[in-house]
Amino acid sequence: VAAPSWGSGQTSLSPCQFLRRQQVLQLYRKILRAIREVPAEQDRRYLKDWAREEFKRNKDATEEDAIRMMITQGNMQLQELQRTLKLAKS
Repeated sequence: VAAPSWGSGQTSLSPCQFLRRQQVLQLYRKILRAIREVPAEQDRRYLKDWAREEFKRNKDATEEDAIRMMITQGNMQLQELQRTLKLAKS
């Protein structure tokens, strides 16, 4: 059974969906904050556009396992970006 889309604004979220949505939004904000640390303007713009498109592309996902997997992948990509930025500064 497919859960209601988060973006519709017309259906209320279950507690699980609400928490998952909070996780997704928190990840998105963390990614954007990390991107702000990228020194080159062109790279920042590219990464910001990439992040926005990835989240937009998956905004209608409703399957719990798929959403969990995407959050995990997003966190891994965030960690990789943070590691790269740390190395670039040292």
